[in-house]
Amino acid sequence: MTQMMTKQERLNSILQNLRNSLPEVRGALIATVDGLPIAQVVDGNTDANRVAAMAATALGLGKRINDTLASGELTELSVSGLNGQVFIYAAGRKGVLAVVTPSQMNLGLLNMEARDAAQDVASVL
Repeated sequence: MTQMMTKQERLNSILQNLRNSLPEVRGALIATVDGLPIAQVVDGNTDANRVAAMAATALGLGKRINDTLASGELTELSVSGLNGQVFIYAAGRKGVLAVVTPSQMNLGLLNMEARDAAQDVASVL
């Protein structure tokens, strides 16, 4: 008889699978749309509370931009810098998935894996 995983274990598993599929990813975090961190795999110097709050804020702003421009439902957005990028994915109506990558990341592979992970997160939340 197999033991049922808790929501927390399922979310941690989603992040770990994402990191296993994309080893170059620097970190990943799941947060509520209110900006509270739920699960993360980030380096020790990263403040998960701040990243969660910023990711949720960015997602909310992106949704407002899409609404204003009648672009449909927001699915994802990105912020790029010289040394890296952050991709933020809507995870249903309750969650946010943020993925931190190096600037040379294969975006096709990232989007394929992260979009699937965001759907998995949405199904858990």
